[in-house]
Amino acid sequence: MRKRGIVAAGAALVGGVPVAAWGLMGQQNYQGLPASELDYAFQPWDIGDGVAAVAGGLALALALAGVAWLVRASLRGAMDQRWWGVLGPLVALGLMAGVGWRILTAGGIGANIGAGLLILFGTPIAAGLLLWSLAWAFWLVTQRHGTEGGLGGGDLGGVASRGV
Repeated sequence: MRKRGIVAAGAALVGGVPVAAWGLMGQQNYQGLPASELDYAFQPWDIGDGVAAVAGGLALALALAGVAWLVRASLRGAMDQRWWGVLGPLVALGLMAGVGWRILTAGGIGANIGAGLLILFGTPIAAGLLLWSLAWAFWLVTQRHGTEGGLGGGDLGGVASRGV
C-alpha cells in the first residue's frame, strides 16, 4: 500500500468523524418554541437540517472508507499497528467535537446546563486525548526500532516508526 494512501485514509477517518457526528445528530433545540424565541449558549450555524444530514452522511461514508483502508493496511503490515494508539484518541476527540458542538448550540429556555458541563468536563478530556495522541506520535517517530514490542514495523505516510 502506498504511504500517501495511508495518510489520506487517516485524514479521512479523523476528519470525517466530527462532521458525521455533527451532521447526523441534528440540531438539539427545545421542541416547544420556535428557534427565534430560544436561548443559545452559542449561536448555531445557519445550515439547514437537510444539508447537515447530507454532509454527515457523506462524512460517515468517508470515515468508513478511511477505516477500511487503514484496517487493510494494518493487516497487510503496510502500517505499523501502534499508530492506532494515535488514531483512536483522535477519533474519540472528533466524536466529542461533533456531538459537543450540537450540545453547545442547543436552543433552550434559560441556561444551557449541558454546555456548561461540556466545557467544564469535556475540555480537560479533549486536551488529554490530544496530548496523548501527540505524545504517542512523537514517541513512534523518534523511536529507534519499529519492531520492538512485537507489533511489527512499517511506515505511516513518510513518518517512519523505525526512527528518522
